[in-house]
Amino acid sequence: MNRFREHIEEEQEPEELEEPVLKVKKEKAAEESDSGRVFLKKLFTEGVVTKEAATEMLPFLLFISFLCMLYIANSHMAVKNIRSIDKLNKEVKEQSWEYKSLKAELMFKSKLTEVARKVDTLGIKELTEPPKKIVVGNDEH
Repeated sequence: MNRFREHIEEEQEPEELEEPVLKVKKEKAAEESDSGRVFLKKLFTEGVVTKEAATEMLPFLLFISFLCMLYIANSHMAVKNIRSIDKLNKEVKEQSWEYKSLKAELMFKSKLTEVARKVDTLGIKELTEPPKKIVVGNDEH
């Protein structure tokens, strides 16, 4: 059951008025060692945070703020890295396409018929008969 409700129920009983109040105060003193829970409890149960409680919780709040800033910076870096990776992947694909198209063009231009057609403008003709073997020296066979 909720401690706050127990505290209210115990206050309504007149014969046990002093003892439960002391128990609740002892529990509060024990809980003050856990500053984060006390701060949130005071914020939501009492509704108003005193200057002392806010000053006491300042290191905790600064730590939480620092963690939030780290989280935001980390997410920004991750998004930046993802965009960079996407950009590089697109560039690699474009380079691959360009390489394949240039390779295909080179293979086409290096065909015998294409070379003969290009050289025909210079007056060089394609051989129609096989090459002849030239033998130099004495025929002593």
